[in-house]
Amino acid sequence: MTRLYRIFAWTVVTLTFGFMLNAYLTYWREWPGATSLFGGDADARALVQLGIYIACVVGSAAFVLATSGRGLRTDSQTMTGLAAYVARAAFWIVFFVGLADATISFLRVEGLLDGIVGEELGKALGRNQFRGPYVHGPLVLLGLAVAAFSRSLGFIWLALLVVMAELAIVITRFVFSYEQAFMGDLVRFWYAGLFLFSSAYTLIEEGHVRVDVLYSGFSSRAKGLSNALGSLLLGMTLCAVILVLGMGSKSSIIISPILALEITQAGFGMYVKYMMAGFLGVFAVSMMVQFAAYLLESIADYRDEPGGREVAPEIAH
Repeated sequence: MTRLYRIFAWTVVTLTFGFMLNAYLTYWREWPGATSLFGGDADARALVQLGIYIACVVGSAAFVLATSGRGLRTDSQTMTGLAAYVARAAFWIVFFVGLADATISFLRVEGLLDGIVGEELGKALGRNQFRGPYVHGPLVLLGLAVAAFSRSLGFIWLALLVVMAELAIVITRFVFSYEQAFMGDLVRFWYAGLFLFSSAYTLIEEGHVRVDVLYSGFSSRAKGLSNALGSLLLGMTLCAVILVLGMGSKSSIIISPILALEITQAGFGMYVKYMMAGFLGVFAVSMMVQFAAYLLESIADYRDEPGGREVAPEIAH
């Protein structure tokens, strides 16, 4: 049974990333999509996209069979590390993009941007179709690279940044009678990232509040079974619903704003509204991977396998 549990968990993880890859190919590269095979208007690219899903399943099974000596907890730790990288990368991305976009917006609203970068580039930076790909795009890549070398998740620092940004609004508003739209946008941008990106970490550390008066009295085996069923029936299904409904078509709530590089209409505010829609996708992916890790960890707890984690009482709720 250990192999079956591992194959299932790894298949969930790989299919999640396979789904994201196919979404990129379908909406940004205008490939037909794997589902077009059932509509009669498919081409070879649709077969490739279907092959991605098949490769995810076959590859997961092959990996498990080739590493039959690995235990459930070892795989759980690997998946947790993967979810941590996703969250870490998201932190660095919102940090870099937030600082850069807020700076550009400040310079624009004060009429200083053209004098620094020139009139032509200044006008280009005022268009979302330019700022998104040519400012945010490189910063996204930078965040992915930094996350590969950094080991800190950065949530404490992000929380501090939110407080500092909010404090700046209070001081400039009530002391200097100065406030611009981009200042509130920056707080919301970092605040949304803080809560959505830290959810996977909070899950593995038992930090989410449990509305359950019975769980605290369960034995370790009963807790493991409860957590496993919850991860499978509630957690994974929620993440799947978010991904399917949010990225199922060009008009979906995640894909549509990103394709349009949607921005707020608040004058010289920040151009990051489309990225905040993408936060939901990051949340669903990181939580799906972490739920797969939590599932294996919980099954190991149910089977009384050695090596279980000890969660600090002040963290668990």
